[in-house]
Amino acid sequence: MAVTLHVCITCRAGKPVVEGEPCAGERLHAALQGVAPEGVRLAPVSCLSACSRGCAVALAAPGRWTYVYGGITPESDAAEVAAGAARYAGAPDGIVPWRERPDLFRRNIVARIPPLES
Repeated sequence: MAVTLHVCITCRAGKPVVEGEPCAGERLHAALQGVAPEGVRLAPVSCLSACSRGCAVALAAPGRWTYVYGGITPESDAAEVAAGAARYAGAPDGIVPWRERPDLFRRNIVARIPPLES
């Protein structure tokens, strides 16, 4: 079952964007392109409405819980996001046990959304 890692590419992480430079969300997306785990599709999205929480991502898959995480720093957290995505991909229902989640995901959860009914 395909797992999607949605990355908010419009996120400014609460900071002004310098004209001609990529915003924080675009930088995070670029950083994740090199480290996204096998079986995880990287998908840029316009907004995850977690603007006050820094850069945001969401992990989703059919029949699984969806998780939204914020507070992600593009320059330093891509590897930890990739590790969390790999754990999520290995969880049949999307629920990764608390102690197995990367610290970044333990501290920065924005929302947990139940699977859609089939």
